[in-house]
Amino acid sequence: MRSHFTLGRRTVELTAPSATRTQMGSHFRLNRGAALACAVSGATAMMTGVCPGQVALDRASNSTYSGGWSAGQNGGYGFGAWSFDGTANPTGTADPGAQQGMSSSSPVGTAWTMFNLGTAPPSGISDAGRAITGGLQVGQTFETVINNPIGYHFYGGFDILFNNGTDNNAGGNNAAALRVSEFNYYTSYPYWNVNDSGGGTTTSLSSSTTAVAGMKLDLTLTSATAYSLTLTPLSNPSGAYTQSGVYAGPINYVNFRLYDGLSSGLTDTADNFEISYMEVVPEPSALALIGLGSAGVLFLRRRK
Repeated sequence: MRSHFTLGRRTVELTAPSATRTQMGSHFRLNRGAALACAVSGATAMMTGVCPGQVALDRASNSTYSGGWSAGQNGGYGFGAWSFDGTANPTGTADPGAQQGMSSSSPVGTAWTMFNLGTAPPSGISDAGRAITGGLQVGQTFETVINNPIGYHFYGGFDILFNNGTDNNAGGNNAAALRVSEFNYYTSYPYWNVNDSGGGTTTSLSSSTTAVAGMKLDLTLTSATAYSLTLTPLSNPSGAYTQSGVYAGPINYVNFRLYDGLSSGLTDTADNFEISYMEVVPEPSALALIGLGSAGVLFLRRRK
């Protein structure tokens, strides 16, 4: 079932994702894309250990982070090193690394974890981001699984920025090609919002819904100015929210921020923002082209 409605200059689509898209867990897109890519060019994959269809991948469970999460680390491939610039303590003093760490307490498993120490707003900001090597290209999808705080804190919130930059945005700087955010002002369970070149849209997903088992975010660039975004609560995949809109690119950096979470530390899952993994893959149509190209090469070789 699918329905559409228009908000301003954007077309918003509410749709139940297919069985392929609704599998719970952090590996289904990787398996779908990488398996196809490996199948069509297995020799290359065996030599490099990396499937051609996988553009970028990093997981919090990567051994790089076994001793903790620090600025400058770079696990996996296809992404730049993590930056914690912009992180500030409750007094507003820059304090990179003081409010980031690793946790295995999250519903999404081992996770890069952001928290805010303090007893009342303002309690600071945790700011973490990294480059997407080569930038996100048309036909590619950036995917991540996060678990957002469920604890209510007035004037607190969190966002994910996709922008053209070389470092994190400081608190209050919301400039981005696309911003996905949730902030507590006067409602107990606010809804996620999406801001793009056409303005802002309130989604059908609340922070309470997406905090139960985490949320999967898929951002696909469908053209140099258009995108498709799907937010899938892992506790209820059929309740996914999809929106298509316009953005001002390019996009070569992803930035996660948590404001005034009033956390007691790494194991405080009710107040922390956690990231399980991130990856960039081509859409199935692009992978199909890879397969056709490889099949053509094999055909020509056999004819020779």
